[in-house]
Amino acid sequence: MRNTLLYIVTVLIWGSTWLAIEFQLGEVDVPASVAYRFMISAVLMWGYCLWAKVPMNFSARNHFFIILLAILNFSINYAVVYSSQQYLSSAMTSIAFSTMLLMNIVNTRIFFGTKITVKTYIGAVLGILGIVALFWDDLSVVAEGSNAIWGLVLVITSAMLASLGNMASVRNSRAKMNIFAVNAWGMLYGSIILSLLVLLSDAQFGFSMQPSYIASLLYLAIFGTVIAFASYYALLNDMGPEKASYVIVLFPVVAVVLSSIFEGFTWTNNTFIGFALVLLGNAIILMPSNSIMRRSLKRLS
Repeated sequence: MRNTLLYIVTVLIWGSTWLAIEFQLGEVDVPASVAYRFMISAVLMWGYCLWAKVPMNFSARNHFFIILLAILNFSINYAVVYSSQQYLSSAMTSIAFSTMLLMNIVNTRIFFGTKITVKTYIGAVLGILGIVALFWDDLSVVAEGSNAIWGLVLVITSAMLASLGNMASVRNSRAKMNIFAVNAWGMLYGSIILSLLVLLSDAQFGFSMQPSYIASLLYLAIFGTVIAFASYYALLNDMGPEKASYVIVLFPVVAVVLSSIFEGFTWTNNTFIGFALVLLGNAIILMPSNSIMRRSLKRLS
């Protein structure tokens, strides 16, 4: 029940952040917007940890891995994915980013030697095929110009960075490091890294007083960062990256629903086929193994 709740929360929040990011683009430079997001998140996380008296001390070695996590999951990858949405729609970005699922499966095998079951591969492939079917018409934009191709390169790069960050998170969990303390330090480091990126580049620390910008910034900081990352990293620890990261495949499903409600998205045969494939892949990848099923049935009998 705990994992189910974490799974639903993560999917719903991160599935909606793609739409929220659209309101962050334009008036304010991308690195600055992402820096503000993680500054707010860091303050909230540190406030909670101090209030809850969470131990915040880590060894120098563990701080190294927290900084690595900050670079990969709390700063650079977000600057890259925000930039990609300047060239691609939020739907296209979410499709390409869902390839992180397969990257996680491969990286888990490389870094931890984890055996990947056949059903995990089958479920992942079905999920990716479902995403392609959902947005088949949008995929044609890649062939229309270099801008779309550049956006695709950016989002794939972001997915790769995020997947490596997931591996750092798994390592931290196995080292018995408190998730909230790690996130608090990681978001602080991430905001510092992003601030340095602004100072060392042509970007400026501008700000927009538009209600849509402020509301989306707060939503991304509180829900899309503090709550979603805590939920997702808990799933990584409980289920493993190959299963937990299947939430990545469901993000575009949430995007379709939101687009249908707020943007008048038109449902087609591809939409229904895509939903069916994603849900089937989800069921397969989360299905208990035969041995677990046998033990469960034995208990029931």
